[in-house]
Amino acid sequence: MERLKKLSDIIVNHSIKVKEGDKVLITYQITDAKEFVKYLVKDILKNKGIPFVKYIDSELEDIIKGDISDNLINNRTNIIKFEVEEYDSFIQIHSNTSDYYDRNVDNKLNNKLKSSMQPYKDILVNQRHWVLLNYPTMIDAYKAKMTYEEFFNFSLDVMTVDYDKMYRDMLPLKELMEKTDKVRIVAPNTDITFSIKGLPAIICSGEANIPDGEVFTAPVKDSVNGTITYNTPSPYNGYVYNNVSLTFKDGKIIECHSSNDEDKLEELFNTDEGSRYVGEFSFGLNPKIMHPMGDILFDEKIAGSIHFTPGSSYDECDNGNKSKVHFDMVLIQREEYGGGEIYLDDVLVRKNGKFVLPELKNLNYEDNE
Repeated sequence: MERLKKLSDIIVNHSIKVKEGDKVLITYQITDAKEFVKYLVKDILKNKGIPFVKYIDSELEDIIKGDISDNLINNRTNIIKFEVEEYDSFIQIHSNTSDYYDRNVDNKLNNKLKSSMQPYKDILVNQRHWVLLNYPTMIDAYKAKMTYEEFFNFSLDVMTVDYDKMYRDMLPLKELMEKTDKVRIVAPNTDITFSIKGLPAIICSGEANIPDGEVFTAPVKDSVNGTITYNTPSPYNGYVYNNVSLTFKDGKIIECHSSNDEDKLEELFNTDEGSRYVGEFSFGLNPKIMHPMGDILFDEKIAGSIHFTPGSSYDECDNGNKSKVHFDMVLIQREEYGGGEIYLDDVLVRKNGKFVLPELKNLNYEDNE
């Protein structure tokens, strides 16, 4: 299929930029993705790279992680240590088999596993080339309210946008954000302010996530005040939280509410000190992703959205907050989702999901619904 070939070309030549001698680890989770993996292997070989393929059965992983022990933690840590030392680049092809994966895993042991592996994951993320994508599944199609064929075609459309054009269109927003001190976000049950002064704005245009389309930064850690209410499903660690509302004082979450599993949400924000502070603020900018489906790789890129993320910041935009948690939650501000405004230094920049400044108009989605 031509679009699978195009996606493979984007990943190998745009995202991880495979060169001669590069060792590339491809990980995938469902057999449906095998044909796509073949294209990746061929493109890597064409660049004289060295591919290695690892298949992970999600059902067996559930069984194994359901009985975490110190031996398992040590084994998993040794495996990721070997991989980050052995390979130059990583292609991680996830597939959604359940929103409730990890639900029955003991939280304390799961956090111990994450802590043990974190130093090597940090090396992978910050010192290696990597790309993450979700290969479409029937569950995804159901959540997106599409047939599988419709969702498959939709996925390939949003994954293979013109990332070079996207990068050029994002540059004026990056420049504006890097001149900004105060941000204010207003929407139904939302009025929140914070500073981004002195922090870089990072363009995401197909280098690490597929699909892509965001410009992110981080708030000054203690500057967040007010309330934000998210209007999309928020999956994390085996739970899907709805209508999450967070109230901040001097950067810290002092109240959290949701319409379900509120006790689990409170427990999540008690994971560590950093889980009650925010590590990322981002504009969603993929013009072909319009509605939430409970898959954060898609939802955080929704046109006319923002995500505001409790937990750890990224090294490339480090506001000093570190945590085992990085919980991306999405607020859509297009009119059909209740609307809203974003102000940068008291200047209206986006209203009801569309940028109002002339230099940012190329980032607006088309009225094609």
